[in-house]
Amino acid sequence: MPAPRLIARLDIKGPNVIKGIHLEGLRIVGQPGPMARRYYDDGVDEIIYMDTVASLYGRNNILPVVEDAARDIFVPLTVGGGIRSIDDIVAALRAGADKVAINTAAIARPDFLREAAQTFGSQCIVLSVEAKRRGEDRWEALTDNGRERTGVDVLNWVAEAERLGAGEILVTSVDAEGTRRGFDHDLFRAVRASVRVPVIGSGGAGEAADVVAAVVDDDLDAVACASLFHYEQCPPQTLKAHMAEAGIPVRPEAAA
Repeated sequence: MPAPRLIARLDIKGPNVIKGIHLEGLRIVGQPGPMARRYYDDGVDEIIYMDTVASLYGRNNILPVVEDAARDIFVPLTVGGGIRSIDDIVAALRAGADKVAINTAAIARPDFLREAAQTFGSQCIVLSVEAKRRGEDRWEALTDNGRERTGVDVLNWVAEAERLGAGEILVTSVDAEGTRRGFDHDLFRAVRASVRVPVIGSGGAGEAADVVAAVVDDDLDAVACASLFHYEQCPPQTLKAHMAEAGIPVRPEAAA
């Protein structure tokens, strides 16, 4: 088994890192700079910055945060929220991002994924999916940080996105997000079975065992955690120790 990536996810609104439940009831949990540095120092493999209001307000204010992080954090950085054009991707990469996560704009115009992948390479393009369960083995893709319904079937959508050139899938369970009651493993397994590109699971981790199960049982390539780290329930190095005890190879800590 290749070493899965352990990712810290920072959902950002204005100058703050926020956290909610089911992408609602958002509360401030800290500042992005100090939190990202702490997670980097504690051994995360990557960091995702997600601007939670960029699509709603039609602007992206997250790039100064990325520029600040890129100066002294040397793990891959992914930026999501408000990525609507090739110019937006250029701006994110110039700010120090390694990858961009696209949700709303891709559903509005799927060919944007193809154009982005052809311009920057598939390895740079992450499809972000906010999945809401609508029945047995069926999930709907939401947009605008879970605020808008689309009628788009998640499993069909991830397969199409892979065909269009997305190099990675970030799937967030809206039903489990922020609950700390465990992942939607049915969702993760269904997405994993629908695509060949790497899959990142997010939404619901409450303890190390949840992450271990997602890697071992759901065959995920990476897990993105927020509450687990923000509330110091299981810091990255502690989580990696649990993963190693379960026989999962872990990546070495990045050089400071």
